Amino acid sequence: MLLTLIGGFALSQAYRTVAGILSVPLIAQFGLSPHEMGTVAAAFHFAFGGMQLLMGIGIDVYGIRRTILLAFPLAIVGSVVSALANSPAVLVTGQALIGVGCAPAFLVCTVFIARYFPGHRFAAISGLALGLGGLGLIFTGTPLAWVVEQYGWRCGFWVLAGLSLLAWSVIFLRVFEPPAAENRDAPPIPSDTARLSRSSTLWRALKGYGELLRMPHTAGILALVFVGYASFITLRGLWLAPYLSDRFGQSLIYSGNIALVLSIISLFSPSFFGRLDPGDAHRRKGLIAFPWTLVLLFAILAVTRQLGVAVVCLILISIFMGCAVWQYADVRSAYPVHMTGRAMALFTMSMFLGVAVMQSLSGVVAEWALAHQHDKYTAVFASVSILLAAGSIAFIALPKPRHRNAQ
Repeated sequence: MLLTLIGGFALSQAYRTVAGILSVPLIAQFGLSPHEMGTVAAAFHFAFGGMQLLMGIGIDVYGIRRTILLAFPLAIVGSVVSALANSPAVLVTGQALIGVGCAPAFLVCTVFIARYFPGHRFAAISGLALGLGGLGLIFTGTPLAWVVEQYGWRCGFWVLAGLSLLAWSVIFLRVFEPPAAENRDAPPIPSDTARLSRSSTLWRALKGYGELLRMPHTAGILALVFVGYASFITLRGLWLAPYLSDRFGQSLIYSGNIALVLSIISLFSPSFFGRLDPGDAHRRKGLIAFPWTLVLLFAILAVTRQLGVAVVCLILISIFMGCAVWQYADVRSAYPVHMTGRAMALFTMSMFLGVAVMQSLSGVVAEWALAHQHDKYTAVFASVSILLAAGSIAFIALPKPRHRNAQ
């Protein structure tokens, strides 16, 4: 069942990075400014991130199966709307629908793992799930670039719509709510972590999120996740093809090949770092170090004029993003077991709202740079470095978790 859910997550990964290749033909088709292109790419993530709390409630009230089956058809509709778009406004609408439809795709995987696998295996299994979900990134590399060059950008959305319909059908046939007792290795789930009764009110569920936000260590955790994954998706899912095309004169197929390499790395790096998880006692040191590595790599991307250096930096960024799997393990251990589902939902919301904000802001920064006759890619990647540094400083300076679940 987990593999089936990961299939939906893989489609979500494809949707969130599709603009990395389609930005070039979309800019040509609609005459989009950098800010407008950033808005198109960010629409998915604003909708995706904004729905996380409601999806967390939905999982608690209705379960994993019903939540994903009810939401995911909107991704199919949004893909069709995007394929038929005749204006930027329609394209943004389509992306927002896709974001809502994909909103539970990763959350159901993490909640499934947290509920039905023992704690000491959480980081490794989450890393495996993240890696397999990276199969969706492969489609938005060379295959999508080839489809666009042969049949146009609209065909890319039609293919994704068909794959999404297939994924929904498989989930309908294969995914059911397993009783926790079936997992004999997992610790028993306390009664207050069982699914909320149907009579539970929205107010009661939202109060649970309020309790999370009042915990002093939540702010630091959310600050780091707000910028970490966002930096990679802003690069891979928006600026990759334009950067390689404008600064280095490379073709769309070349950009697709680089995207494919990054995607293949993303298949293995989360699982690799998941197996290297140092545990609660030392994990935080790694979480402090990894964003500063990204700060340096994005700074180099901002200034380099050598294609080889840029490609090496792109590869290293993709490798080190595997460290993000430690953040999920950190969240799981930082909160009581009965708050795991809501904590994951809040964490995921911050992650993808961070993507939306960073992508939108990068478009504004690019327009400012052009207006003042500066190189837009220098400005964009420098701003990403600054945001990464700010998030890391907040993570270091703000209170640390006191509660730790047993691993």
